[in-house]
Amino acid sequence: MSTGRADRPQPPRRRMRADARDNRERVLRTAKAVFTEYGAEASLNKIAQRAGVGAGTLYRHFPTFEALLVAIISDDVEALCAEGRDLLTHPSPDEALQAWLRAVAVHATAMRGLVATQMAGQPTPEAGAGLAACHDAIRATGSALLTRAERAGTAPGGIDIGDLLKLVNAAAWASEQTPEDDDLLDRLLILINSNLRRRSEEGAVRPE
Repeated sequence: MSTGRADRPQPPRRRMRADARDNRERVLRTAKAVFTEYGAEASLNKIAQRAGVGAGTLYRHFPTFEALLVAIISDDVEALCAEGRDLLTHPSPDEALQAWLRAVAVHATAMRGLVATQMAGQPTPEAGAGLAACHDAIRATGSALLTRAERAGTAPGGIDIGDLLKLVNAAAWASEQTPEDDDLLDRLLILINSNLRRRSEEGAVRPE
């Protein structure tokens, strides 16, 4: 009979204490407000001070800037991907892709362009698995919608979803930097989408 550690009954996992849970929720609420106010200029120390917790408390819950950001945006990313999955059944692949790219752009304008800045490039190993998972989920959803549009002939073949998302994030960033121009984001997205259609139509023409 084995007497190894694996055979011994394990103590139940301790639930997070109520005060620790309250601190975590307060940090998240405060961080979202600070990110919205300062964008990329926000600091973890500023968030801890405004939340009324010690820096050690914040770092225990969120050891890096990226970990805190992921905790704030992960639900939004999941909702964005769920919307994309629903759009895969839309009768028009072209309209489905356009609708989702606009949703991506609106998501990216959050918190003074901070989301657009973080999501524009490939995350570094230092950014952690959470941010990489957000990137991968968005890329997979966008790739499925783009592939469907390509097969329908409304998007050119050979487009890299990463390049397309960079364009959308750039449009989102430009829009966020010009808040007085309410229509700028839609005008930029029209340019992106019309160029996709034009390139697709050019590719469909066969020389005689």
